[in-house]
Amino acid sequence: MVSEGHGFGKVILFGEHFVVYGLPGIASALGDKTTAIVEPAEKTEIVDNRPETPGYKEKKAGQMKESMEFIWKASGVDPEKTPVKITLAGNLIATSGTGASAASCAAIARALNRHFNLCFDDDKINQIAYEGEKGYHGTPSGIDNSCATFGGLIWFEKNLEGGPNKIEKIRAGKKIEIVEINSGMTADTKEVVADVKKKKGENPDEFEKIFSDYRDVVNEARKALEDGGTEKIGQLMDRNQELLRKIGVSNDKIEEIIRMAKENGAIGAKLTGTGRGGYVIALTPGRDLQEKVAKSMEGAGFMVLRTTIG
Repeated sequence: MVSEGHGFGKVILFGEHFVVYGLPGIASALGDKTTAIVEPAEKTEIVDNRPETPGYKEKKAGQMKESMEFIWKASGVDPEKTPVKITLAGNLIATSGTGASAASCAAIARALNRHFNLCFDDDKINQIAYEGEKGYHGTPSGIDNSCATFGGLIWFEKNLEGGPNKIEKIRAGKKIEIVEINSGMTADTKEVVADVKKKKGENPDEFEKIFSDYRDVVNEARKALEDGGTEKIGQLMDRNQELLRKIGVSNDKIEEIIRMAKENGAIGAKLTGTGRGGYVIALTPGRDLQEKVAKSMEGAGFMVLRTTIG
């Protein structure tokens, strides 16, 4: 018996790192996804056939092993008593910023659920994916696995008391074209999250102001998304990027990509995900503008993803 599961990629529009501290975030699932196929085997093994940014899977190998320990425990499956072969594939590129780890966790959880007839609903799949994310992120926010599991455009607030996180569907005023630009750099999420936490501890007053400014940005962004106000969304993305610079998660390569995207017409641009690598998201409403920005970035040697939000 062969069983398959999937998990969607994601793009964080607003809220990287801030969601860890209970502030709201807005994220959108991507059409690209990771698939997991589970089949009986004499010995449990994982075959990773996902497309990747060079070096990503090698760098994350130890974290994947740790992640699987969390998934086995959360799903109640014993890989020694019931060995399986898990094959990962799909069209989602494994790289920082696309929610690749969460997509794989959700895909594996779904496939195990079907293979062992565990009768888990989506909430349970999301819980297992969250546990799996601990292997990659240490203290995950929960936003990536929620997108990977549920899809769509969501408003997310982490419950810092340990209860259920707040997840609301957002109905966007219209679909908006975006370009995601791959920096070609892979960041260690645990390391970056720890650095932000350390900086926050050393500069509490500065971070209190940053958090207050961010809350204004995300509340305005939700209204702009619901209204379909592309110019406003672009301005708010730029403001969000300024705050991400202040907490230390941007770098020269990301800033170069943002500058190039805006010079070619993007009305807003920011890093998405962990930062210090991964993807930059550029807001490019209209197919013509999307194609102009995408081609200019490809011409400069960057790998890009053309997709939509909303």
